[in-house]
Amino acid sequence: MSSPYFTPSRVFSSAIALRVIFLLYGLLQDAYSPFKYTDIDYMVFTDAARYVSQGLSPYERETYRYTPLLAWILIPTSWPGTFWFSFGKVLFAISDVVAGWFILIILQSPAGGAMTTKRALKYACIWLLNPMVATISTRGSSEGLLAVLVVALLWAVTRRRIVLAGMLLGLSVHLKIYPFIYGASIVWSLESPPDCTPVQKRPTPRTESTERPVSITIILEFFNQSRTILIISSLITFISLNLLMYAIYSTPFLQHTFLYHLTRIDHRHNFSPYNTLLHLSSAAPDKVSSLKLESLAFIPQLAISAVLIPIALSKKDLAGTMLAQTFAFVAFNKVCTSQTRVQLEKRHEGAYE
Repeated sequence: MSSPYFTPSRVFSSAIALRVIFLLYGLLQDAYSPFKYTDIDYMVFTDAARYVSQGLSPYERETYRYTPLLAWILIPTSWPGTFWFSFGKVLFAISDVVAGWFILIILQSPAGGAMTTKRALKYACIWLLNPMVATISTRGSSEGLLAVLVVALLWAVTRRRIVLAGMLLGLSVHLKIYPFIYGASIVWSLESPPDCTPVQKRPTPRTESTERPVSITIILEFFNQSRTILIISSLITFISLNLLMYAIYSTPFLQHTFLYHLTRIDHRHNFSPYNTLLHLSSAAPDKVSSLKLESLAFIPQLAISAVLIPIALSKKDLAGTMLAQTFAFVAFNKVCTSQTRVQLEKRHEGAYE
């Protein structure tokens, strides 16, 4: 890839063209094949958006388990015309490309290794020109939208734009719960910069009245300015969005967006390590103890992805730590699904949630 034709403009043009081709192919497959290109989740999103456009709750759509904010964003899909129905796919595909742009500039920054443009572009191509990435977004999965928020979060942290990073973290967790694991790594990595180290003062005699407990000292040193600002800004963003949605949609918002995922049992097309146990639990719910597996499954998952990995790696390589967290979180998730459905199954999607 050392060709003079290997430039950012050509790579990004190719990435856009790849997604346009997949979008057009998807329209043909949806029109003429019994195996639909469009993801079943996209049908759930667009149905919820249609309810919102009519002044109703998105939770009128039986299997909508997301924040109403996503349905609000996709309201144009309820407008007449094939183009508008594909609005969400286009948005998710654009998000993919923007995420690739953030990857490029992060790798060129000192925090990302200060790579040359050519080298950084090679790594960015793993995302930009990856057919799997392009397929997922153009089929209508909202992961592209979350991906750009998470990568933008990493960019904001590397540039020390802490308030922006906190807002992006709060928004990401509101859209989907799991990005909160990145907050642990980011907080742990935010040491005070060398130029912010307090000037050494002449030691003064320590007396019982002025001596500070060691535990208090450790806490005050941990909550430096950057960590405090990140935590406050992320909490304000997250809480504000949740209060707004709760004020509009009340208990259904909490139940479907957050609480549902704590007790979810999905043993169909599930490649999780807990698949067999979940299957047995769903088959004989009366014989399951009060300590349900679907709740306990979070313990090893969060212990590894949100505690052990951040403590071990985040101060060395934040981007690598976030990658390891994602891998561990998915590997130990209680629901790891792979789905291929024909149109007949789409009529019964409620049974597959």
